[in-house]
Amino acid sequence: MGPMLIVLLVILFIFVILIIANVKIIPQSKAYVIERLGAYSTTWQTGLHVKIPIFERIAKIVSLKEQVVDFPPQPVITKDNVTMQIDTVVFFQITDPKLYAYGVESPISAIENLSATTLRNIIGEMELDHTLTSRDTINAKIRGILDEATDPWGIKVNRVELKNILPPREIQDAMEKQMKAERERREAILKAEGEKASQILVAEGKKESQILEAEADKQAAILHAEAVRESKIREAEGEAEAIRTVQKAYAEGIKYINEADPGDSYIKIKSLEAFEKAADGQATKIIIPSEIQGLAGLAGGIAESVKK
Repeated sequence: MGPMLIVLLVILFIFVILIIANVKIIPQSKAYVIERLGAYSTTWQTGLHVKIPIFERIAKIVSLKEQVVDFPPQPVITKDNVTMQIDTVVFFQITDPKLYAYGVESPISAIENLSATTLRNIIGEMELDHTLTSRDTINAKIRGILDEATDPWGIKVNRVELKNILPPREIQDAMEKQMKAERERREAILKAEGEKASQILVAEGKKESQILEAEADKQAAILHAEAVRESKIREAEGEAEAIRTVQKAYAEGIKYINEADPGDSYIKIKSLEAFEKAADGQATKIIIPSEIQGLAGLAGGIAESVKK
């Protein structure tokens, strides 16, 4: 093997090593910013790429995933001069690797400072109570401002969340006392409403009881009246039946008399008996027909003969 062959083999080996060293496989969600002779050349996306040795270099490796940055608490002053500590969480994603690489120095630091100044401006226009109850509004305002400001940096701000809002200790104590008083007030209101509802239920129960008692008395009176009426009806029906029986017997007696064909003497005696019954009443004078007077005298004579 001659020296020339050895040199060729060495050169070939070095060439292979250079090729292998400059072959790049870009994984998913990654992007490589490539410079050629110090100037931006291209952006490599997912796949197989070969870099020209010496002339090209990888200027920046960029992650295209959504990233989360938790910034430390920032002191802010509300409109009513209350100093609070607020820390924010920013969710962002790199959409243009070139702008991200060349747009701003230290993009994360830039986002942190921008979010701090934006937060101070927004909170400075709000009072303490409004600040504590308007997290969604504050989040939306900060996200809109950051998203617009970071467009030239190739960054899209997806969400901004206020992680903690910490007012001064004395303010926290006052808020806790206020919340305790509010809970006690609500408890008192609920208790009073419960007692009121209980009294209403008791009163309604008494009212229903009285109504039921009145209905029961009414039904009892109706049943009693019905019983009395039925009793009187049965009594009247009994009397009527008795009268009918007497009249029926009397009619049958007359019928039997008529069938027996009584004589004038029997009829006159019956007439005399009728006048005797009439004499037992309140009348002081009784007029006896002439045809009965003779019969009466005969009856008197018979009676005197019997006594002798």
